[in-house]
Amino acid sequence: MPEDCANPLLAGWLKEWMDEAKERNSKGYTVYKKAYQSIKACPLTFNHPSEAQQLNGLGPKLCDRLTEKLKKHCEENGLAMPKKKLKRQRTSEGLPSDAAQPVEAEQSSPVRRKKPKPYVPKYRSGAYGLIVALGTLDRESNQAIPKPDLIELAQPHCDSSYTVPSDPTKFFTAWKSMQTLETKELVCTRGHPTKRYYLSDEGWEVADGIQASVEGRPVPAKKMNEKTSAPARGASGSRSVTPEPRSKQSAPAAQAQHSQPGGAQSHKASDHLRVLSISEDDWPNSEPELSNVHSRSGKLDRRPASSSSSLQDTIILPAGSFEVKMVLDMREIRTTTDRDYISGELKKHGVTPIIRSLPLGDVLWVAEVNPLYANSLKAATVGDGEDDKVEIVLEHILERKRLDDLISSIRDGRFHEQKFRLHRSGIKNVTYLIEEYSISSERSEKYGDALESAIASMQVVDNFFVKQTTKLDDTIHYLARMTKTLKRLYESKDVNIIPAQSFGAEAVTISLERFRKTSPGRAFGMTFSVFSAMCDKTESMTLRDVYLKMLMCTRGVTGDKAIEIQKIWPTPRALAEAFEVQEKGPTRDWMISDRLGSAIPRKKVGKALSAKIAEIWG
Repeated sequence: MPEDCANPLLAGWLKEWMDEAKERNSKGYTVYKKAYQSIKACPLTFNHPSEAQQLNGLGPKLCDRLTEKLKKHCEENGLAMPKKKLKRQRTSEGLPSDAAQPVEAEQSSPVRRKKPKPYVPKYRSGAYGLIVALGTLDRESNQAIPKPDLIELAQPHCDSSYTVPSDPTKFFTAWKSMQTLETKELVCTRGHPTKRYYLSDEGWEVADGIQASVEGRPVPAKKMNEKTSAPARGASGSRSVTPEPRSKQSAPAAQAQHSQPGGAQSHKASDHLRVLSISEDDWPNSEPELSNVHSRSGKLDRRPASSSSSLQDTIILPAGSFEVKMVLDMREIRTTTDRDYISGELKKHGVTPIIRSLPLGDVLWVAEVNPLYANSLKAATVGDGEDDKVEIVLEHILERKRLDDLISSIRDGRFHEQKFRLHRSGIKNVTYLIEEYSISSERSEKYGDALESAIASMQVVDNFFVKQTTKLDDTIHYLARMTKTLKRLYESKDVNIIPAQSFGAEAVTISLERFRKTSPGRAFGMTFSVFSAMCDKTESMTLRDVYLKMLMCTRGVTGDKAIEIQKIWPTPRALAEAFEVQEKGPTRDWMISDRLGSAIPRKKVGKALSAKIAEIWG
């Protein structure tokens, strides 16, 4: 300390704080260093620390801290605490008044400043996971860990990935939150070139508050604010992967919940999706417990499951003779350079998917029969062929659509074709998962109404269950929860199987509908080969289906318009002959628009579209 320093006490305290910050590698070091250099170079002697605010680098907060330090110093040494300089009252013109009496600053009414709320990271955010992970280290030894170890500890507490962006169009991962924590001086680093991370004193207060909130202990008011109590419902909060069991719903109530539209609407395209967001225990459950009508010796009971003759050709797969597994379409990838991301993340959640090309849908669930029962199934002509494994397709299928892809499928007609094929699949419960994706405001405004109409139609008309997620990681969590729920639902039940040799592919849908009406309490399944045959884009089509697809190949012909055209001209030949008898010119070009001119707007064919159809078919 220079002997000519005018304020040795203040300079000494600032140097002490500066040295402590340097040892902790805290960003506050630069603040204290600047203030120390300013007060060391100042030739004026200050009677009160508040007078030092005129120096560069000393703000109100730092001067208040120096004041507290000075008060403590005076109390310990029996000295009188100096008072602030007197201030003169000012007139309305802002000039000093000679008649005004001096008033001490400390006697004037203090100005109440709103204290900033302490920083509390959002539950299961990137910052939350990092704070929780660092809170598990040894505080007494000031333990610090490198980035790879920290990510490994933090990932289970965060819904986003610390290594891969949640959106392929973005570059930031959940690790970006570390910058916020360092800026707020909650996390410090040391070491070079390999950084090691540890919590500051303020960071430990936040970590202790989070831990107290999770454990249900009272949280000190000085450490955390009320927002920290959000996860107090449990260590996993409302987003728990392992929920509490609920009472089973009746079939009518579950079906009503399955088709009920919900959600909120806003001006954004993604907010037009009126969808239901439910937990895994709220899945539509329309299969009460089945009666045990099978042999426990490993041989299947080929006899009817009930006295109804409609079930006499089905075979009962006993509960406990199979394992429910998820089948993921091999085309479901994150990006072309990261094809294994989805399957890898599912494995982290305890779900190992079967990867293969699916004829329909993006995810479905099968009952993989154990070998003892598989041999009996093959003997009963239920097996799929040469493969040793026998897989029974269960009653749940999921179609995943990103928001931009959904808009494109509505525009080009794929949306209606996929819905048609999902109905023809014979699978009872269809989940349509829509994953949000950033799109332009112009596109959002243009297709917002179309999205809203499509979502409402799927829920009310098609009886699909619609689920919305905000990013790919949420989709993966949802699939993992759904798989675990279906395992609990099906593995304790018997499944009635439709043998591959008993029904033709086109008759399976009709048979399943009849079975479900006559025996609503039973679960039904089909072999994978039967399912593939039913979903084949060509084999499962009637002449009418092919005709409609031919009409929809013309840009602008939607499913509704194609159906109206097919009602008037039932076959391709009938349409072609109708054009042949018409004279060339407006009469032939506008033949379809004249017939459908009085139809409702969505089924009406304009003259320009009519001329385009005439050019192709005439």
